[in-house]
Amino acid sequence: MNNLRARAALVLLTLLMASYCAPAMAGPPLITNVIMIGASPQLSIAADAGTTNEILSVTNLAQTNWDVLTNFVVTQNAYVFADTVSLPGPQRFYRVVDPNWPADSPPPGMALIPAGIFQMGNDFPNDPGAAQYELPVHTVYVSGFYMDKYEVTFALWNQVFAWSETNGYSFDDSGSGKATNHPVQTVNWYDVVKWCNARSEMDGLTASYYTDSNLTQVYRTGDIAPYVDWEAGYRLPTEAEWEKADRGGASGHRFPWTNTDTISQSQANYFSGDTNDDPYDVSPTSGYNPLFNDGVMPYTSPVGYFAPNGYGLYDTAGNVWEWCWDYAGNYSSDMQTDPRGPTTGTTRVGRGGHWAYYSYECRDSYRYGDPPNDTETYIGFRSALPVSQ
Repeated sequence: MNNLRARAALVLLTLLMASYCAPAMAGPPLITNVIMIGASPQLSIAADAGTTNEILSVTNLAQTNWDVLTNFVVTQNAYVFADTVSLPGPQRFYRVVDPNWPADSPPPGMALIPAGIFQMGNDFPNDPGAAQYELPVHTVYVSGFYMDKYEVTFALWNQVFAWSETNGYSFDDSGSGKATNHPVQTVNWYDVVKWCNARSEMDGLTASYYTDSNLTQVYRTGDIAPYVDWEAGYRLPTEAEWEKADRGGASGHRFPWTNTDTISQSQANYFSGDTNDDPYDVSPTSGYNPLFNDGVMPYTSPVGYFAPNGYGLYDTAGNVWEWCWDYAGNYSSDMQTDPRGPTTGTTRVGRGGHWAYYSYECRDSYRYGDPPNDTETYIGFRSALPVSQ
């Protein structure tokens, strides 16, 4: 590191310490030291264990868009981050933030997905299983929101379903689950939308979905494409919200983890097939995941069985597909803010892969369109909630 870059790092450290004058415990994260280890800057950081840290950099403080280097859940109060990603240059500036601070704590069972931009689409277009409708990669800004940490369990589904039956709701199907702590499945898009409304009303929140454009008649029965109050209660995530949440704050990766761009059945519940077709599938076991193949389908797994991503979400790869709000359609190359998909269509988007199919469906960018009245043992969902709630 030349003298100019060293001076820049020291100046930045001074700026950061001036900005983050709160103590490391019970406050925002703090860069306490910057040194060079070989060609890589090494940052010493103090932060609360269990919080989310986002580390960013720029080469010029006049830039408004900082590059996100990583996003992860802190496991110890003091840690070291080595920047082995950024290209060498005459100067580089760093900052670390906790996107959750000083916001209120997320509701129980939910994680905060912080506002910000990300690159949506397939960074590996030559992969087996990749498709043209995963392109082009494009920049998307998503407002902050909460997301269920876990796929909606059969237990939670049944709790809300029982309340809904005496409060004016009707469903096409009652839903299924292998166990109370497994994801609900065999639920169609219309039913999960109505269920989100019932969950809102049961919890004393304003419903999100309505049968009229004036947002006065709560959607409780029938199969329709409802109108949405985006700032109200529980709802399905948009496809852009889902992918931002799935990536955990990091771009440029194939799966919801950042330590490797391969996948195995120790990381997710999916069907491992011929690795000649999916060379990024390095699982030593094949077929249905042997941890959950008990001879009685479906071979879903308990929610939260595998490690979470950078935002603290579980099972965004594998287990069950997850319904999203959007109609399936092609991407635009333009930068977008809170996109909500096409205004019309015949299929709704499913994301995340599932227990009965191959690893390529577990990729961050994989998209699938399914008729909204479809019910399968590999389709479930999770809810989103506006931060204002």
